[in-house]
Amino acid sequence: MFEKEIVFHAPGLKRFKTTEYTTQEVTHFASVSVTGTECALACDHCQMQVLQGMTALPKFDGSLFDLCCDLAQRGTRGVLISGGSDKHGRVPLLRHIPDLIRARRELDFTIRVHPGLPDEETVAALAEVGIDGAMVDIIGDDETIHDVYHLNTTAAEYETVLERLERHHVPAVPHIILGLHHGKIRGEWNALEMIARHARKFLVLVILMPLTGTPMIGVTPPTVDELSSFFTLARNTLPDTPVMLGCARPLGKIKIEIDRAAVDAGLNGIAFPAEGIIAYARERGFNPKFVDACCGVNW
Repeated sequence: MFEKEIVFHAPGLKRFKTTEYTTQEVTHFASVSVTGTECALACDHCQMQVLQGMTALPKFDGSLFDLCCDLAQRGTRGVLISGGSDKHGRVPLLRHIPDLIRARRELDFTIRVHPGLPDEETVAALAEVGIDGAMVDIIGDDETIHDVYHLNTTAAEYETVLERLERHHVPAVPHIILGLHHGKIRGEWNALEMIARHARKFLVLVILMPLTGTPMIGVTPPTVDELSSFFTLARNTLPDTPVMLGCARPLGKIKIEIDRAAVDAGLNGIAFPAEGIIAYARERGFNPKFVDACCGVNW
């Protein structure tokens, strides 16, 4: 069981302000793509659009450590290191490991990574860095993996990644994308079961956003009732693990309804909360805390 506290996150992916959340320091936490906007997969739900909002390392005149030093001079305290995947679903991180070790030790950066489906060598190297968390999408349905991610692999490989992270004592921050299979909740229950079998630091739930310019445009995301049921299932399945509502979810009126459902289910945090949600949480006895960084980062 958790204290009656809920953490609202506003990482520096974008400038964020509501009438309730007015103090974001956008420079505190930066997102960096080591591949720029390049990705070999071009997944149906993303089409590299998520990478476009990140600082592109290939456009910077220097190493990743040089970039981290530049960011530190602007007040940055932590980074998310991400990038596009190769055809095997791996983000190319190995060449940057020495720079990440220096950023961790010399700048005292909090470091999160999006490694994709990291192999043994990559996970061992991330353990040496001492990262704060490996943020990995966990997909529980083989057809979704093939049709949406365009990967020739199976759900079993995603569980192997969780086992690999656990064995090397790398903190796992698994993500489940609700509605990833063209708006249908399909492999999410299996993904949750896989996550429950392995060590994890947090669970982050995100929701399909049908983005313009992707094959998912026009897809209807899961209903609020479906999402609410899954929020409650996740909370009950992992009673001792913080469960967070992450950055990605549909906008507009439905975002308010989704965020209220997250509060009602007892989730521990919400990224970029909708207008009125902080007051809603207070009304239900929660004490709000604010962190301008990725879900689960606690400065």
